[in-house]
Amino acid sequence: MSPWRRRLRRLAPLARPRRLAPLALGLTLLLLAPAAWLLLTSAGHVHDPGDDTNVPVMIVFGTGLEPGGTQPNAFLRGRLDTAVELFRTGRAKAVLVSGDAHGDSGDEVTAMSRYLTDRGVPQRRIVADGYGLDSYDTCRRARDVYGVRRALLVSQAFHLPRAVSLCRGLGVDADGVAAGCRDCQAVTIAYKTTREVPAAWKALYDRLSDRPPVVRSPATEQLAAALRD
Repeated sequence: MSPWRRRLRRLAPLARPRRLAPLALGLTLLLLAPAAWLLLTSAGHVHDPGDDTNVPVMIVFGTGLEPGGTQPNAFLRGRLDTAVELFRTGRAKAVLVSGDAHGDSGDEVTAMSRYLTDRGVPQRRIVADGYGLDSYDTCRRARDVYGVRRALLVSQAFHLPRAVSLCRGLGVDADGVAAGCRDCQAVTIAYKTTREVPAAWKALYDRLSDRPPVVRSPATEQLAAALRD
């Protein structure tokens, strides 16, 4: 074998990664495309709790209970504490708590309502949707069942782009307020942040398919009553 052929054979393994790099980059961009779409469509509509945004209704997204099924988990406590502060400062007049009333961890909306009333939010200002089985269903039912047209969405920052984009795509003039999470572990926050990548694909499917919520309910005046003086 000539010296040139031997040299080319030695260089061949080095050339393969260079050929694979554009393919890997393309696949990565494709994987992240729905998440980028959520960030773009929610841009300018995610705020800190101190920002001056006032609306009739805030929507608090459920996210599970502590073992025992009666107390909100750390993430949900952060959302509810933020909702209490927003209510106290007059940023919203009523609260729609949305989650799974029959979830594996327990009745989310009953626990959420109790947590709010224990901290001074009047029961008459709280409406519970026990069929907010995911973020899309929460937004769809808020519009179709409860007549929400403008709202503050209360959740952690990693979730808000998806929540805001879904609600706005369904015609709800929504802004997100980033909730804190004092007792949340960093590893759990990192996991939930990473989980938003596959969740973005589901959000894209939900929006493109315009699917109905899992549970359909007739329109109700509950929220309108909660907003009355």
